[in-house]
Amino acid sequence: MARTVGVEEELMLVDPVSGTPASAGDVVHEAAVEALGAAADHLVEREFKMEQTEIGSTPTIDVAALGTELLAVRRTVAAAAGSTGVHVVAVATNPFTVNPTLTKNERYARMAEMFGIIAAQQLTCGQHIHVAIESPEEGVAVLDRIRGWLPLLVAMSANSPYWQGQDTGYASYRSIAWGQWPTAGPTETFGTVQGYHRAIADLLATGAAMDDGMIYFDARLSASYPTLEIRVPDVCMDVRDSTLIAALARALVDTAATQWRHGHPVDPIRIEVLRGAAWRAARFGLQGDLLDHRTRELVPAWAMIDALVQHVLHALRANGDLDFVLAGIEDLRRRGTGAQVQRTEFARRGLLMDVVQLAAQRTLE
Repeated sequence: MARTVGVEEELMLVDPVSGTPASAGDVVHEAAVEALGAAADHLVEREFKMEQTEIGSTPTIDVAALGTELLAVRRTVAAAAGSTGVHVVAVATNPFTVNPTLTKNERYARMAEMFGIIAAQQLTCGQHIHVAIESPEEGVAVLDRIRGWLPLLVAMSANSPYWQGQDTGYASYRSIAWGQWPTAGPTETFGTVQGYHRAIADLLATGAAMDDGMIYFDARLSASYPTLEIRVPDVCMDVRDSTLIAALARALVDTAATQWRHGHPVDPIRIEVLRGAAWRAARFGLQGDLLDHRTRELVPAWAMIDALVQHVLHALRANGDLDFVLAGIEDLRRRGTGAQVQRTEFARRGLLMDVVQLAAQRTLE
């Protein structure tokens, strides 16, 4: 039977007229909870900053149903936010100048005190994909085997070219901003469950994280669910891209688990190389060359997408996702990433307001 997959999305809250950030997290959350009723517990959450909110999906084996639910939750939360005078927008950074407001929470206050400007300026929105695993042992084996493919998910999801009112030159500047947290980014191989927990314990001992919840690895074992959580993608403007990446993430987990069961060795790619690969993905998205971690050579981004499909082809077929993924890839090729869409819209009149308004529309389509 196919593994379940679920998605969490962080969304930006903006003023509907100007497109600038709106510090409305509490009132939007209350309105969303009222609108969603009993289902609200796992579908909507407060976030670190008042200018954002978080939604989640129900775990499912059907990625098409996942997309349908995500869009429905986006629309419900957007309608609830609209009743408070706020728009919900799926962009990974707000294009305007931002001075974000900390959500009132004792833990968040301690984070702000401990991490200074890193916490103060942080306002980014990502997509977190939870894929079911059979055991922690399987989960760690998968973590060790998917490291090289994760930068490609950054490139495919890239949706944050603007930061503090200017074009950064990056397709996913969220990745760069988020990477300032001392526990964020790629990891070395862990080898065993004991090795995984030892790495976290040693990291906690440095004071670089206050607790397990601040272990911001690119991929990690969930502390709350029997899942592996892939955390690298930007939140996608188009929900079709969210579900495409979720389907590929599940296939990556399936493929890595099969490799482990068959005794295939782990690629010993160094963490410095992984950082370089992640930087290229953030910088160029799908409009440049990315690292093929298997050959350590640069290749066109779309060639890496083809390589990923071939790598997970058996899993895609077994899950019934192959046609869905191939159609999604062609759709992404035609539309471009969120970063490409944002820049194209800005080029029309040179107004960041246009970018946010178009993104607000695309968020709900």
